[in-house]
Amino acid sequence: MEDRKLKEVEHSRTRRTILQGFERHSDTVADEKTANLDELISDQKAFDFHFSNVKYYSIIQASENYEHSWFKSKCRKGLRILDFGCGNGENGLYAAQCGAETEGIDISPEGVANANLNASQAGLADHCHFKVMDGENMTFPDSTFDLAVEYGALHHVDLDKAMSELCRVLKPDGEMICVEALRHNPLIHWYRTRTMHLRTQWEVEHILSVKDLDIVRKYFQEVEVKFFHLAVLAAVPLRKTPLFKPLRALLNGIDAVILTNKWIGKYAWQMIFIARKPRKRNDDVEKNL
Repeated sequence: MEDRKLKEVEHSRTRRTILQGFERHSDTVADEKTANLDELISDQKAFDFHFSNVKYYSIIQASENYEHSWFKSKCRKGLRILDFGCGNGENGLYAAQCGAETEGIDISPEGVANANLNASQAGLADHCHFKVMDGENMTFPDSTFDLAVEYGALHHVDLDKAMSELCRVLKPDGEMICVEALRHNPLIHWYRTRTMHLRTQWEVEHILSVKDLDIVRKYFQEVEVKFFHLAVLAAVPLRKTPLFKPLRALLNGIDAVILTNKWIGKYAWQMIFIARKPRKRNDDVEKNL
């Protein structure tokens, strides 16, 4: 295994042995916290150190609602969805709850073990399976999946190789949703470089830019992008106060207006892009190189 992948595995091992999952709801207003959080954290002191950035996920309501709406509209009984870079499996579990048959992959054995445990505890083990696999070299046959979901995994891999594989394993009318951080905002990226205990060097250097969507377009005929979370980041310090929810709603409203402008949008924290119609013929890909 390449050195960069070994470092990713080790980094993931540290995180996945501390927290079983659902970190996006671990440091927020009380009624939005994961109900059994204490049972999911093996070491509170280690969690406070290695997950000190999860407070920012308290404001992701808008992007999470958008993502969940996609699941509800697309997932149904009989469809197969790939949870790419599944981590602890939260997105695959949600897809299974919406009716799809989920298969998740991750390079991290600890993440896969957590994901399968979470599926079992949620009563979804019959419809949700996770396995250790390299996302740049998947062993699934061509055109296996109807759908795919990816959350924060593409900046951990070689994007070109990963998109090529995703194009291959999706059916000709397949579709995938990707949630990724953006690199354009200098303050946000400065924070990343100042908190290297939270991430690998490869990760920091490969946070996606809007230009990277050109790589996605090499492999998919349609790519639709939407930007999230800029003004609303100001609500994070108030996440455990009564002011948080109304302030978050107000700032989400501002973001909904200003982030429709692509020049402003690229300075947001996250983007969600939906890729449709994988280019199955080699010459279609080559024409876009």
